[in-house]
Formats: sequence, C-alpha cells, structure tokens
Amino acid sequence: MSIVVFGVNHRTGPLSLLERVALGPADLPKAITGLVSLSNVREAVVLSTCNRTEVYAVAERFHGAYADIRDFFCDIGGLHPDELHPHLYTQHDEAAVSHLFEVAAGLDSAVLGETEILGQVRGAWELAQSEGGARSTLNLLFRHALETGKRARTETAISRSTASVSSAAVEMATERLGSLAGKRVLVLGAGEMGEGVAHALVKAGVTDIIVTNRTHERGEALAERVHGRTVPYAERQCAMAQTDVLVTCSGAGNVVDAALVHEARGGVTSALLVVDIAVPRNVDAAVASLPGVTLLDLDDLRVWAARGIEQRSHEADHVRAIVHDEVERFVVEHTARQAAPLVAALHERGEQIRSAELDRFAHKLAGLDPAQRAAVEALTKGIVAKLLHQPSVRLKDDAGTPQGERNAAAVRDLFDLA
Repeated sequence: MSIVVFGVNHRTGPLSLLERVALGPADLPKAITGLVSLSNVREAVVLSTCNRTEVYAVAERFHGAYADIRDFFCDIGGLHPDELHPHLYTQHDEAAVSHLFEVAAGLDSAVLGETEILGQVRGAWELAQSEGGARSTLNLLFRHALETGKRARTETAISRSTASVSSAAVEMATERLGSLAGKRVLVLGAGEMGEGVAHALVKAGVTDIIVTNRTHERGEALAERVHGRTVPYAERQCAMAQTDVLVTCSGAGNVVDAALVHEARGGVTSALLVVDIAVPRNVDAAVASLPGVTLLDLDDLRVWAARGIEQRSHEADHVRAIVHDEVERFVVEHTARQAAPLVAALHERGEQIRSAELDRFAHKLAGLDPAQRAAVEALTKGIVAKLLHQPSVRLKDDAGTPQGERNAAAVRDLFDLA
C-alpha cells in the first residue's frame, strides 16, 4: 500500500490542457466518491486550482491505481491517454509526500510562495473528509502538509511581497500600464480570487472599482468591503464600455467573447487591458484581436512571475530545508502508526490469555470478595502490561526498518498472530 500523487500542473501542461482537467466545486464530491470506489484506490483527495489538478491517493497496487487515475483524468478532460501521458506526473511514497509539502509551502506555485494555495489544500482535504475520501493515512499526510505550509510562511520570507495569484495579476497590470491610479477597473467574479483582486486593487491605489457577479448579493458585499460599486451581471456589457481594466476570475467558464466586448466598446477609442486569471478561462482568445484591447492570461502571469523567483531563491532554499525536516517527521509518525495494529493484536492476545487463565481458576477464586477480586484483576493486568511494554516499544521504534520487519515477523510467529 503506497501514498501516490498523479497530476497535471502549470509546469507540465499548457493552460489549454489545465482547463480541460480542471474540476469546479460542484464536480469535486462526485470525483472523490468515484475515485474511492475503484478497486485499487483506498483513499483520495483531489486538489484542483488554477495551477494544477492533482489526485493524492492511498493505492492498494501502484500500477492498478495508475491506470485507474489516468483514466479518471482522461474522462474528465475528454482526452486520449496519448494526449495526457506527456503532461502527467506520478510520484509515490516519500516523493509524493515531499511534493505535497512543497505545494503547501508555495514552492510549486507559479507565484513563488503564494499564500492562496494553503487554503486550497485545506479545502481539498476537508471536502475529501466529508465525502469519505480521506481517512487515517491521508488525514495524517494533509495535517502535516498544512503544518509545513505554516512553518514555511512564519519562519521564512517566502510569502513576502507578491504572494498570491490575485496580487500578482494586479501587479502585472500595474507594470503594463505604468500605474492604476485614476483607472476604472471592472472585476468579474466575487469569489475568493475576486476578493483577492479587489483588495490588491485598493493597495495599488485604485479608487474606482466595479464588481459584477452572477450572484448579485455576493458582488454587492465585496464592493462594499472595498468601497467600490456593483453592477448586475446582466449589465456587465454596459460597464465594460467605461472600463480601463477588466479582471476576470469567475468559475463560470467562458463568459466574455469578442462580440460582447466589441458591442460594449462601440466607438470607444481608449485602450482596454483584460487580465483573465480564471481556469477554465473566462475570456475568449478572439478578444485579443479587437482594436485597442490587450488580453493577458495565466500563461502571461507565469512568465511575469518567473522574474521574481530569483529574488526569493534564497528563501526557497530555507523552505526546502523545512520541507525535508517535515517529510522525515511524517515518515517517523507514519511508520509508527503502521506498527500500531500489530501492537494492538499483541495486547489483545495477552488479554485473551489472562482472561482464559482467570476462567480456568474461577472455582479457586470463587470465595474472593469484590475488593479481593478487583485486586486480582489489577495484578494480572499489570503483569501482562509490563511483560508486553518493551516488545511494544521496540515494535514502534523499529517500524519501517529491516530490524523492525524481523521483530514484527518474530512477534507474529511467537504469539501466533495473523
């Protein structure tokens, strides 16, 4: 039984592929229950963000799980295995643990050290727990992953400066235009990403923020928090006519096409910068061909963010050291837990022998009063516990080592444990 990860991310696949395998919130519960129903998958957590779609699983058989999860990716993306293979990465055991810890720490993000991923990892784990996908092994793994991510951000400067896709998008727009001061910005989407964009715009000095969202009340609430205003989703076209910058981050898929932007702008001659940070993309690629319109997406953001990686490379080295320490700590706890069933079986056998012996001498103990009977119970339980204490400690301490395997085999044989 192995811990494995299968995935496609911004390093291994183009944005067009990430869009096809991305899973929205409504699709995730069904995906988790479907995965754990497979014969080779015992536990599963699905992490789907703008930068990656990954399945973390406890696999009964690695090769069987590989085929099952590969087919899962092919099904959700409508892909042939030959299309997926060049972009799919797989890791198992310590390498899979290390990968998740690097993801949680922000080392594997397009924006090095970004903070949003930690909440996304937590959310993926919590959903898997509620759907029955995460049990003892993945619960332990993800608890350690969150602890690693927190350590990385409190003990190093990895998340200082630009530390989220939302803030990076605003910084990229600022660099492109020179300044956002005095610009009118329309934010399409009021979810977690939209929230981040809106607050980053305020920090960038934008005083005219318009929010539009399918759920109008949610858009109103966000606009109020950033002292902006909102327009109904059906009127987003009118709002675009007076917009200098459009930032899209909705989970609704393609909602802005060339015809919509063309009609919105009409005779407007001023430039429009469109920044699309949604997966799947919100803006049709044809929008870029319209006069005066510049379209940037996550591919552009990744190129822009790559320039900042060098500046924080020394912090990344510190985070990698934390990841290494945390992987070792996880392995120790995980292997100790592997010994737990054998230790429990050993103590159960001891209790069976103790109870059987008391039953055998029941007629000789019949004359004992309750206090004397309790004393005999305590005495015999104490003897069994003391006899089994040292073997139990050795089994736990040596778990995961050749000596531990020899000890475990000897205990099973000596005490006739299955």
